[in-house]
Amino acid sequence: MLAIVCPGQGSQTPGFLSPWLEVPGVIEHLAELSAITERDLTAHGTVSDEETIKDTAVAQPLIVAAGLIAARALFGEAMPANTVLAGHSVGEITATALAGALSEQDAMVFVRERANAMALAAAATPTGMAAVLGGDAEEVNASIIAAGLTPANANGGGQIVAAGTLEQIEGFAANPPAKARVIPLKVAGAFHTHHMAPAVAVLEELSATLEAKDPSTTLLSNYDGAAVSDGQANLASLVAQVSRPVRWDKCMEELAALGVTGIIELPPAGTLVGLARRGLKGIPTLALKSPEDLEAARAFVLEHTQA
Repeated sequence: MLAIVCPGQGSQTPGFLSPWLEVPGVIEHLAELSAITERDLTAHGTVSDEETIKDTAVAQPLIVAAGLIAARALFGEAMPANTVLAGHSVGEITATALAGALSEQDAMVFVRERANAMALAAAATPTGMAAVLGGDAEEVNASIIAAGLTPANANGGGQIVAAGTLEQIEGFAANPPAKARVIPLKVAGAFHTHHMAPAVAVLEELSATLEAKDPSTTLLSNYDGAAVSDGQANLASLVAQVSRPVRWDKCMEELAALGVTGIIELPPAGTLVGLARRGLKGIPTLALKSPEDLEAARAFVLEHTQA
């Protein structure tokens, strides 16, 4: 069984979409997605600088668009059978679209409004996130909470992400948990915490205008790692996800329980296969970073989707 995983915010780097423009149809596809999101995603994926694409309002639509264009280049119009989809944070929107639980149009509208609302919420108070690598998980969580922060992402593989005000993060980084390193992330807000509550209200109103469908393949939830079979429940979970922790560790546990034999990460790829190599040792992975990886990716897909 093949797992297709979609990364979240902070995975983007300047110019990462440049080589994809050489793939037939990508320029046109990006133009369509840009029109929906009211962002020049082609420019942001090729020439915009690091500071520009760090902006939440830019980063989130860009990341979802990258996954969609790469998936079409790899799979065409239909996802292969015998697959499971999962996405980290905003990547869960990519996974939802690929699973057919939202149309591409609705998924891009959702991420546009999510990004705008989260950017506004983040602007209200200077907040951010930091990865905590190593240490005892219970001690790390206790230290995060003691610092007034929220364990916003439980990523598995020895990584927990803390989120809160910049002042809280600076204090936490100056006094890290035992045997742990604290690394600030390239995000502009305390995502998946109470700081994002205003964005939840915006998305609750928006969700009434979207057409949710039951996923056509196994789709895992960031909430608890379980498969979501109902389209409306999945959409409600996407809305709630904005202000509650992401349990990627639970998603990886479910991938193992389902008997996944290979994991391919869509662009901007690298982060999730890195976590899988630590948390799901022995399961082959492939990071689809550029069109140069497509031939190997097609062979990988074929190997892991054959019954």
